[in-house]
Amino acid sequence: MTLSSPTRVPPNMFWFIPTHGDGAYFGSSRQQRPPDFRYFKEVATAVDRLGYGGVLLPTGQHCEDSWIVATGLAAVTEQLKYLVALRPGVTSPAFAARQTAALDRLSDGRLLLNVVVGGDAVELAGDGIFLPHDERYRQAAEFLEIWRRMLAGETVDFDGRYYKVDGARLDFASVQQPRPPLYFGGSSDAGQDLAADQVDMYLTWGEPPADVAQKIEAVRKKSAARGRKMRFGLRIHIIVRETEDEAWAAANRLISEVSDAAIEAAQKRFAVMDSVGQQRQAALHGGRRDRLVIGPNLWAGVGLVRKGAGTALVGDPKSVAARLREYQDLGVDTFICSGYPHLEEAYRVAELVFPELGIEPTRLRARTNIIGEFSTRYAATS
Repeated sequence: MTLSSPTRVPPNMFWFIPTHGDGAYFGSSRQQRPPDFRYFKEVATAVDRLGYGGVLLPTGQHCEDSWIVATGLAAVTEQLKYLVALRPGVTSPAFAARQTAALDRLSDGRLLLNVVVGGDAVELAGDGIFLPHDERYRQAAEFLEIWRRMLAGETVDFDGRYYKVDGARLDFASVQQPRPPLYFGGSSDAGQDLAADQVDMYLTWGEPPADVAQKIEAVRKKSAARGRKMRFGLRIHIIVRETEDEAWAAANRLISEVSDAAIEAAQKRFAVMDSVGQQRQAALHGGRRDRLVIGPNLWAGVGLVRKGAGTALVGDPKSVAARLREYQDLGVDTFICSGYPHLEEAYRVAELVFPELGIEPTRLRARTNIIGEFSTRYAATS
């Protein structure tokens, strides 16, 4: 087993629950898996057993509700933490505080919150949100102030521009005190200001390391100016195989059935979104198949048709681990990863990449004295 440098702490590795469905090919119904709770449970229990620290559950009209799914999955897992969406503007801060405390208690302190302010105008309109970009962040700041104070045990009176509450309180506290941690991703100045003021971990989608370094430095400076220290995480896909050639073949196969018309339609849809992070992802490739390799082992093919995180690290285990370490050296301590299909790729990442990072998959630590068909001792005794 290859161990990481003694001076480098192994990163936190999270995975993803595909509550919008899963499959082996983008743009095709072939080998597609519908969003079914039984499948979510397969992924979650495998990830829990393999030793991932947590999972991200996406949010939006195209997903099953993250709170409800996390509640079900928390009951069938042991260690896994659940990163679910906290949606200022979609729900009230007092109601969200009660939900937070309840799910944190149910999961015995395994809840994490992903603050999502939005970026898709069509979806936001469907949720009754019509505020412009920067104003949504000002609304979120008021929401989080009320939410945080309630979780801290205060009885809250608040009269702001967007919210007014009198005597808001929680009668049942959360397990994590003073509250579960807040995660947040936002590339705009308004988003970074909100992060510096309110959250515990700033997330970025996968970009070339130099671009990620600039974002981290900007948020770090803003946090320091407020007397706060920020942690950093990276959301990225991973396509790892035993050889580089196999990995790149798998990446190309993933988008082999995506039509040019589908790419054009997706890029038009992304272009009208006011998310700065989405704009940055789209600019990495410009919707062109010949511009997908944007750095060593960094591939933007996922973003041709998928909104949000659109880049993947592609390569053999040593190469993928080396790229992750580059981000870690910039200050990233948590990687929220995914791969298609998510069940099989969770095993590949754990078995191939974890050892390179100094993480031994939990599944491989247990009962190593068993003589089985795949053991070298089996051949000697059979």
